[in-house]
Amino acid sequence: MVSCREVWGVFDILVVEDDANTQKLLCAVLTHGGYHAHPVNNGLEALSRMEAQRFDLIVLDLMMPEMNGYELCKALRSVRDNIPILMVTAMDDMTYKHQGFLAGTDDYLTKPFDEQELLFRIKALLRRAQAASEHKLVLGETTLDYHALTVTRGAEQALLPQKEFYLLFKLMSSPDKIFTRLHLMEEIWGVNTEMDSHTLNVHINRLRDKFRDNPDFEIVTVRGLGYKVAKRR
Repeated sequence: MVSCREVWGVFDILVVEDDANTQKLLCAVLTHGGYHAHPVNNGLEALSRMEAQRFDLIVLDLMMPEMNGYELCKALRSVRDNIPILMVTAMDDMTYKHQGFLAGTDDYLTKPFDEQELLFRIKALLRRAQAASEHKLVLGETTLDYHALTVTRGAEQALLPQKEFYLLFKLMSSPDKIFTRLHLMEEIWGVNTEMDSHTLNVHINRLRDKFRDNPDFEIVTVRGLGYKVAKRR
């Protein structure tokens, strides 16, 4: 059965952009792609609109008055709002991208952008969010089942200890997104945990050993930042 959220035209996307021309262009592209676009001018306006209406995804500029893109991301993630966020900004330096991912964005696209690529990225983020809501993740031919704590690829299935599974599930929820060590420790072991980074490193190494030969993904250390899952192909 096809979910209503898989039908074009029912997704509501919040466009947070202070430049009038870019805002108009983004809304036109989204509307042409079959989405409902809702424009606001900054992060504070976005938060106000989100109090009154549910959105499926946010397209977010970085540099804005009142509340910028970093601040909006951090505000949403601090209250565990997992709405998919796509940053679309002229800031193409890698430092800005790192800061965006650390703030909580799911994807990052630089201006000027290709309109078709924008739609492809949005479609991918919405599919990923739907899979996460069903507590299953699929990357290539590998499937993670949150309820069963299993990782399946073809005829091979691995049952993981709870913490290891939650850690892998978190990393795989956003391939190529960098998660800081602190974020992962607080997410998996709790905000008030007394564990240190050594315990996290042990769990990461165990996962690497178990899935070293998996052709779909690998766990990558980003020096000075944290970890991410990268697609092998």
